[in-house]
Amino acid sequence: MRTSQRIAAVTAACALAGGALYGAGAATAGQSTANSTHEPYNIGLLVKDIDTYYGTTADSDGVYQASPDSPYARDLARIDADARNWIDKAARKAHRHGEKPAVVFDIDDTLLLSLDYEKRYNYTYNSSTWNDYVNRADRPAVFGSPELVRYARSKGVEVFYNSGLSEAQRAGAVENLKKIGADVNLDPGHMFLKDKAAPPAYLSDCATPGTWNCTTVQYKAGTREHIEDDLGYDIIANFGDQYSDLDGGHADRTYKLPNPTYFVS
Repeated sequence: MRTSQRIAAVTAACALAGGALYGAGAATAGQSTANSTHEPYNIGLLVKDIDTYYGTTADSDGVYQASPDSPYARDLARIDADARNWIDKAARKAHRHGEKPAVVFDIDDTLLLSLDYEKRYNYTYNSSTWNDYVNRADRPAVFGSPELVRYARSKGVEVFYNSGLSEAQRAGAVENLKKIGADVNLDPGHMFLKDKAAPPAYLSDCATPGTWNCTTVQYKAGTREHIEDDLGYDIIANFGDQYSDLDGGHADRTYKLPNPTYFVS
């Protein structure tokens, strides 16, 4: 769920620049906050750049899709190759030392692509239209993501999901992940969603029943801390399309996937 700034321009430079590995020796040149003091990039031209980056086309049903030959797809392929090498190496090391390796995936625009929603609503967010969109459960996969989830499992790595979606959107998320072939550990013990009515005890510093004050970083880092400290796993890789998915520690390596369409602080 996106509750903060919806700024198309913030991450475009990062994504269009190419590299998308964050915090692992090849960080993007993108920025993590909006702090421009000069005239911003023209939004009409930016939208054209975003379409070029994704290779955006409408299919026969009028649904906007990314092209498998696009710069976006090529960037994802580079991230995927690096992640597979790392997972293989880190998993073998963890198993030799009797540790329990895990990977953590964000969902929106890390596993499920929301390009059609962004195009259809002109890169703006509305909680009602977003909820309807999520619960339709028909988003396509981010290129390579179902395969990467299954690859991690094949290496004996536990798969977890750490998403800003709400508990009310759980059924739609599970159904959609099954449709794209990421049918791995989709139970509540592995898929962590925001529960503002009854937040878990490990988020008590920023959330109590009915009162949610957690920032995205507090929520996501706190969940990763729970996976490591309470559940006993070593998170060898954490994947997200926002810097706020990745900041806060509790992961050996972090992978920033490209997303030039919105920014979540």
